[in-house]
Amino acid sequence: MGSESLKLNTGEYNTAIGYFALQQNTTGTRNTAVGSAALDANTTANDNTAVGSNTLSGNTTGVDNCAIGSGALLSNTTGDENTACGSGALDACTTGDGNTAVGREALGGHTTGNYNTSVGLNAGKAITTGNNNTAVGKGALDAYNGNENTAFGVDALGACTTGGSNVAVGADCTEFLTTGSSNTAMGHDCNCLLYTSPSPRDRTRS
Repeated sequence: MGSESLKLNTGEYNTAIGYFALQQNTTGTRNTAVGSAALDANTTANDNTAVGSNTLSGNTTGVDNCAIGSGALLSNTTGDENTACGSGALDACTTGDGNTAVGREALGGHTTGNYNTSVGLNAGKAITTGNNNTAVGKGALDAYNGNENTAFGVDALGACTTGGSNVAVGADCTEFLTTGSSNTAMGHDCNCLLYTSPSPRDRTRS
């Protein structure tokens, strides 16, 4: 339903509502596109859901993706099993797999990393190629690009740029930590570290 929607389609069980929705789809099946240009480049991929203008617009063969909100997962091409809810969420992701972003521009700078989870406005916004990060709270991990960090709370680990395997729980927790690794801190506005160590065998309590 809509001009140019499902124009080339030969697949089955697809739903398209909006201008150019699923316009390039050929043999892809079980896709749902609602909104102008939603899933418009999809060709053979299956089981994608796109709700909102330009959602999953660049997707060609990526499968099992879900995008809700204007521009969510906009640039995804071959990435699989990503979920984005919020305007601009995961909008730069191209080939990353298994990422989840909830909130406006959550994981907004992400391109190729895998298995990251961000919940909150701008959460994980600077993670581009990092893997296995979790950011919950507005601005959590919003300056960071690395691996295996966990941040819970508004602006938690907000200044961390390249460190790895850090855990911060609490609003503004470790806001001054920039490049350290293997740190753990808990508490509101906490900048002291419970543990800091380059390896699990060498822990120093501070």
